[in-house]
Amino acid sequence: MNLVTVLADADIRARLDPGQAVVWMREAIRAAHEGRLHTPPRASTDLGSGRLVFTTGALEGEWFGYRSYDSFGGEPGEQVVVVHDWRTGEVRGIAVGNELGPRRVGAIGGVAVDALANPAADTLALIGTGTQAFTQLWAIGAVRRLSRIRVFSRDRGRRIAFARRASEELGLSVSAVESAREAVEGADIVVLATNSPTPVIDPGWVKDGAFVTTLGPKQHGRAEFGPELIDRADLVVTDSVAQTRAYDPPFILSGTPEHDRLISLGSAVSGNMTGGTVLFCSVGLAGTEAYLLAKLVS
Repeated sequence: MNLVTVLADADIRARLDPGQAVVWMREAIRAAHEGRLHTPPRASTDLGSGRLVFTTGALEGEWFGYRSYDSFGGEPGEQVVVVHDWRTGEVRGIAVGNELGPRRVGAIGGVAVDALANPAADTLALIGTGTQAFTQLWAIGAVRRLSRIRVFSRDRGRRIAFARRASEELGLSVSAVESAREAVEGADIVVLATNSPTPVIDPGWVKDGAFVTTLGPKQHGRAEFGPELIDRADLVVTDSVAQTRAYDPPFILSGTPEHDRLISLGSAVSGNMTGGTVLFCSVGLAGTEAYLLAKLVS
């Protein structure tokens, strides 16, 4: 009988180094761009008062796997990531909990910053103080030497607690500031990580040549940024063009000429694109959670 490695959140935190996570996600993004990593859009099943969502992927000749999570209205349930051996179908590893997904998103953000942000970028603005904001900082700190980090969210207590956690766990000095504008103005890197259905920053606050990541809502009628930010960008990039086409309600650029401007992160990484103000729309490249798990259990 095959022995299966099962990882809990504590194991993910202990084993997954941010620099290594960025390296592995860069490998996954290149593999997807080259067609070796299959990354279809998310699929879901209707279960009445909620849905069960699956993101699947397969690395040709090596493994196939999936992540599953629910959309029920209560407290977030635990996610499950499973990876199978390509040849035998045996389960090689299982991750149970809520650490692997956000750290994979953080690492993809780190790849985007490393590929597209100014190499000298050292000031960072964070709008949002949740898990996604923290894992972005966790990964970006591995690819840029950050000298100034400013964080803002509506809850003063949460932003102060976030700054304290970043100091204790990441060894980074973060200033909790009193407004989004104070955080964003002059920053080389801006991370939007909110649940807001309306824009949280004014594009005029973003300096020329900055790199902006958006992690929150980005659909018609519900987006944490507006079309003016897209107009402000010289380059608009996403980790999964296919996923932007599968959104329901539609992706914020769907049905507009701006959607033709959208470039995949795989193209950007492989083509060594740089220059100007960059907007990175993080939508979740399928298969990357399984990719990280396969690396951790190999």
